[in-house]
Amino acid sequence: MANRLVSSSTLLNLRPFVRAFNSSPSSITTDVSPLNFREKPDDDTPIFPACAAAAATTTSTIDLGDVKALFSSMSTAKLLRASGNLHLAALEPMVDFGMWLMKSGLMETAGLRGIVLGTIRHTFFEHFCAGRDAEEAGRTARRIWESTGMRAMLNYALEHTTDNPTSDRNLEAFIGTVEASKPLPPSSVSFVIAKITAICSIDLLKRVSDLLRWQYRNPSFHLPWKHNCFPIFADSSPFYHTLERPDPLTPEEEEDLQLALQRLFKLCHNCREANLPVSVDAEYTSVQPAIDYLTYAAAIEYNKDKNNPIVYGTIQAYLKDSMDRLFLAAQAADKMGVPIGFKLVRGAYLCSETQLASSLGYDSPVHNSIQETHACYNGCASFLLDRIANGSGTVVLATHNIESGKLLATKARELGISKEDHKVQFAQLYGMSESLSFALKNAGFQVSKYMAYGPIEKVLPYLLRRAEENRGLLSSSSLDRLLMRKELKRRVKAAVLGGDS
Repeated sequence: MANRLVSSSTLLNLRPFVRAFNSSPSSITTDVSPLNFREKPDDDTPIFPACAAAAATTTSTIDLGDVKALFSSMSTAKLLRASGNLHLAALEPMVDFGMWLMKSGLMETAGLRGIVLGTIRHTFFEHFCAGRDAEEAGRTARRIWESTGMRAMLNYALEHTTDNPTSDRNLEAFIGTVEASKPLPPSSVSFVIAKITAICSIDLLKRVSDLLRWQYRNPSFHLPWKHNCFPIFADSSPFYHTLERPDPLTPEEEEDLQLALQRLFKLCHNCREANLPVSVDAEYTSVQPAIDYLTYAAAIEYNKDKNNPIVYGTIQAYLKDSMDRLFLAAQAADKMGVPIGFKLVRGAYLCSETQLASSLGYDSPVHNSIQETHACYNGCASFLLDRIANGSGTVVLATHNIESGKLLATKARELGISKEDHKVQFAQLYGMSESLSFALKNAGFQVSKYMAYGPIEKVLPYLLRRAEENRGLLSSSSLDRLLMRKELKRRVKAAVLGGDS
């Protein structure tokens, strides 16, 4: 087993990154985002010292002031639709009513259901989703690539699986996404997104997570089915999910776990053949240990090219143990000579994580304030950028936070990381944080849009969950709305008065 403790010299080196973690707790005032990207775009939270100093002494690497340049690739019609949809999505009463309506018995009325779904399809669905199937998503990816140069992270929005036949069908859907990307322009798709909960049941993932937790606390506890993987826990990780010694997996459960691993390996094999990385999404802490276990086992098997890892794990910076786990996994990967890629996000399940911990009489595993989450995110990102500058690893910086975008772009430039280097990519949700995406792309960085797709009936539960858990994200689109409105006014003025205005 890899060392659990970070060395004292390493902790001293990381002190600028983690100093903010120990600040006095404040009340939680905001949730985190739908696809793990939730942040306030205009937050002026102090960032870790190294980046703050760089930002204070250099001109910002990205420019949000030139709205003509920002939205040059968007037609006026598309700009109007986008602005209108974001304004509608920011209306809390409308979101509340929409969620109530979708969950009510009224949706069983055929006529009303058709009207509601039709309205959603032509407004929010078209704005936030890439299409109803892989073909439509491919067309959207091609259009975005050709008009903006931004890439697609294609996510078939599947619900949680319940049995092996459903898991097999979900695997084929993920592989279908890989196949759909092949005829698209080279480099137009940056990732296929996979959810382990779509190819392995939640109940089994909870059982495996319990057993992994117990083994960490009791190293002599033998898990005969366990493959080699990177460290999953740190001493700072939450263990309240597993208070009693769990029963071993039954033969049937072991077989189902092996089937789940085979499904993930099959997807990774197809991705390697297509030279298209797969990014495994993060979930709740109750099942995340099993997800990390499967992801890291696949990374060890398939990440052979130093400059192009196939399997990416996800680190959720809103968790208090995220920096410790990130460091330990990266350290172990280096020792094993396995290139490792991470998608760094803030997190998506603040309310449910806090409620579960509180119900069991434990502190939340989530940072006590959004400021601490920001500091942790930026600290983790800085650590990963330093590794890349030294020739190790790759990262997707998934963020909607303007300050993080500015500071990390500046950090990458200060370290001499090429803007064209695919080892560093930024990502935002499709339909969200357009101004940040365009600004980063205009500055020369690699930028991807996370594109969910699928039949509206499949995507709808996914969108409702995100709206209910993270309604603040859509309201935090205020900067996009402001800048879009400014550009629309500029275009109207130019049309009326002539010239560039």
